Amino acid sequence: MERSYVDNELFRTRVQMFGDTVFRVAFNRLQNLSDAEDITQEVFLALYLHSKDFDNNEHLKAWLIRVAINKCSDLKKSFWHNRTEGIKESVAYTFDSTDSDVLSELKKLSPVYRDVIYLYYYEGYKINEIAVMTGVSTNTASSRLKRARKKLGLILEGAEVYEGE
Repeated sequence: MERSYVDNELFRTRVQMFGDTVFRVAFNRLQNLSDAEDITQEVFLALYLHSKDFDNNEHLKAWLIRVAINKCSDLKKSFWHNRTEGIKESVAYTFDSTDSDVLSELKKLSPVYRDVIYLYYYEGYKINEIAVMTGVSTNTASSRLKRARKKLGLILEGAEVYEGE
């Protein structure tokens, strides 16, 4: 399939607009810089090959986040990922936020709780939008947000938190 110059410019614009968001979602879920970069590339390759138009940029952004979450889940389940040992990153990716302490503590939560906190507070999505992106019911997304807030509060107070959904 050959793309026109206009299509390539539109694609380039979309990468510039949403690349950082997709990367942060992937990094937040995987906690590995190299894997997050790979997932970001895969998400934008999927966008490039995607033939349907989007209603608006919010619809596109939600689609990109959903694809990123799915690809992260696929990577975590993959044979290769489970058989290799990650290289420790000497410099962690940092979010552009004044709340870096909260973000570093956020890493202690399981991915499902990190996702819902990140999407709600840092990306500004509503519970029903998060439910669609993460593939769960609105009630489940709401419960996860409530549990995530509680667990994060305990972590910030210095308590030990044990995961298990």
